[in-house]
Amino acid sequence: MIATLRGEVTQIEDNAAILEVGGVGLRVFVPAPLRDRMKVGEVVLLHTHLVVREDALTLYGFETIADRSLFTMLLSVDGVGPKVALSVLSTLNLDTVQRAVFNEQDEILSRVPGVGKKTAQKIVLYLHDRLKPISGLQAVAAMSDADSEVLAALTALGYSVVEAQSALQSLPKDTPEEVGERLRLALRYFAE
Repeated sequence: MIATLRGEVTQIEDNAAILEVGGVGLRVFVPAPLRDRMKVGEVVLLHTHLVVREDALTLYGFETIADRSLFTMLLSVDGVGPKVALSVLSTLNLDTVQRAVFNEQDEILSRVPGVGKKTAQKIVLYLHDRLKPISGLQAVAAMSDADSEVLAALTALGYSVVEAQSALQSLPKDTPEEVGERLRLALRYFAE
């Protein structure tokens, strides 16, 4: 129905932005990373998805068509509504979701606020055959047990899954597989 919006950001809220389009202010719910980059007064183009309910019309906006497609796929999963789908896109980027799905790592998805273990398993099962791999993503090796433990430790310390994965990716290739050493080096990433 409404595929895109181009408008000036007039206000930024906790989980949405107000875009002025043709003299009308539209509230568009956007993922947190996109909202954090928005500035009042700038003109943005959003790829949108309109959710029609009996009592409301709600717009969700995304930076890319791929993000919007992932959002609509997530809505098709039993037990996932717009709020949870937006939470997934606010916590994890498309690449991380694809890796989790292709490597069947539902524990990564279960760390998203509002997503429990069963819902994470449903997402992995449902999206496994529907998500298209990008740049040979299926060939990416599954996360090692040590890295999974480091990821869990970093998220327990309050870092987001995306931040924790960035720290893991920054580790030198010759880093020993010992959990303690990998965690120490990953924490150094945040000190820089």
